[in-house]
Amino acid sequence: MPRMNKSAIIGFGMYLPSDRIRTADIAAEWQQDAHAIESGLGVQEKTVPGEGEDTFTMAYEAAKQAIEIAGVKPSQISASFVGSESHPYAVKPTSGMVADALDLDPFCHCADLEFACKAGTAGMQIVDSMVRAGQIRYGLAIGSDTAQAAPGDVLEYTAAAGAAAFVIGPERSKNALCRIDYTLSFTTDTPDFWRGAHDKYPSHAGRFTGEPAYFRHVREATKGILDTAECDVKDVNHVILHMPNAKFPSKIAKEFRFTKEQMKHGFIVPHIGNTYSACSPLGLAHVLQKAKEGETILLVSYGSGAGSDAFLFTMLRDGVLLPTDTRTPRYLTYGQYSLRGHAVTAQA
Repeated sequence: MPRMNKSAIIGFGMYLPSDRIRTADIAAEWQQDAHAIESGLGVQEKTVPGEGEDTFTMAYEAAKQAIEIAGVKPSQISASFVGSESHPYAVKPTSGMVADALDLDPFCHCADLEFACKAGTAGMQIVDSMVRAGQIRYGLAIGSDTAQAAPGDVLEYTAAAGAAAFVIGPERSKNALCRIDYTLSFTTDTPDFWRGAHDKYPSHAGRFTGEPAYFRHVREATKGILDTAECDVKDVNHVILHMPNAKFPSKIAKEFRFTKEQMKHGFIVPHIGNTYSACSPLGLAHVLQKAKEGETILLVSYGSGAGSDAFLFTMLRDGVLLPTDTRTPRYLTYGQYSLRGHAVTAQA
C-alpha cells in the first residue's frame, strides 16, 4: 500500500502578556495561606492581559510569529481556526479577523472553535486532516485565551492569558519541522466546568474536576495514542500534558512513569498559569525550541465538558528558537489586577 501523506508543523509562535500577578498577592487579598496555595497548586504567578490585549490581538501576534518561522507567504495559507473560550465577540469570528489582519488567502476556511481548554488542539486536528486530504496546502491553528475566574474562587489563582499558533503543511515542505504521526480524541459528557450564555464567570464542580474529569480523559487519551502507535513510554522524548495547575499533570506523569527529563521543557504552568486553549499548545511551542531531530513528542490536551486530544509527533530537524521577548515583566498589585481583569472579559 502507498504510504499515506502526513502533515507537519512548519512554523510556530506564541504570545504572553508581560503583566503578571503573584499567587501570594491574590492570597493576601483573600486572607488565605499563600504558602499552602502555592504548594497545593504549584503555581507561583500567572499572566494578566493588558489594556487592548484580548484573544484576537494575542492570536494575531502568535500567528504572525508562526508565519515568519514557517517562511511561507501569508497568501499561501488558506485556513484559520482559532480555539478559545474568551472570543472578544459573541457573534463575530476571531478567525476571520486574524485571516484578514494577516493577509491570508481570502479563499480561506475560517471558524472559531470552543471546547474549553482543548479548542486549540482541536484546530490542529482539523488543519492536519485538511492538509493530509489535499484540500489545503497550509493552514493556521491557534489557541488563545484571556481566562476568567470569579474573584475569590480557586480558579483566580491560575486563570491566565496567552496564545500559541502553528502553521501546518505537508511533511515534504522545505521548512517542515515536526511531523504529526498520530492523533486521536477521547470524549464524554462530564460536566466538571461550565459557563452559561449570560454568566460573567465560569462555574466548576470542585474536586469532581479531577476525577472523573481531567484524570480519566487524559489517562484514556494517553493510553489510546500509545497503543495506537505501538509506542512505549520510554520511547517518548518529550511530554506535554494540559496544565490546569502543576498538581494534575504531575499525578498523570507519575502514573505513566514519565520522567522529569521528559516533562521539563513543556511544563510551563508555575510561572504562566493556565492559559486555557493556549495551555498545552504553549507547552508544545516551548518543546519545539529544544527538541532534536528524530525525537518523539507526546501532547495530550484536556477540555472540560469533557475531552482530550492526543498527538504523537516526530522532529524532522532540530528545534528553532523563537526571538527573545525583551519586555520586562511587570507585577501588578491586586487592585491593579482586579481593574484589569474586569476590563478584558468575553462578551458571551
